[in-house]
Amino acid sequence: MIDLFDNENGKLIGTITEPDLQVLADALEEESATDQDYYITGATIDLIGDGRATDHLMHLLRAALGPRESMEIRWSRR
Repeated sequence: MIDLFDNENGKLIGTITEPDLQVLADALEEESATDQDYYITGATIDLIGDGRATDHLMHLLRAALGPRESMEIRWSRR
């Protein structure tokens, strides 16, 4: 399992699966092969909501973003 965290406050957003992480990796920019964080916006969430992302991943990201315009998330394998 993979934990997602809000980079701003370190709060656990939730847990996702390997396929969920792959959706993020495929859709979002990674600065290096060891990069474990992503910058997301509402538009980012809409982009991956084209059928690639699970409802679970979409819900976690939307809830984490809330009223903010953008945020950084990071992931860590357990």
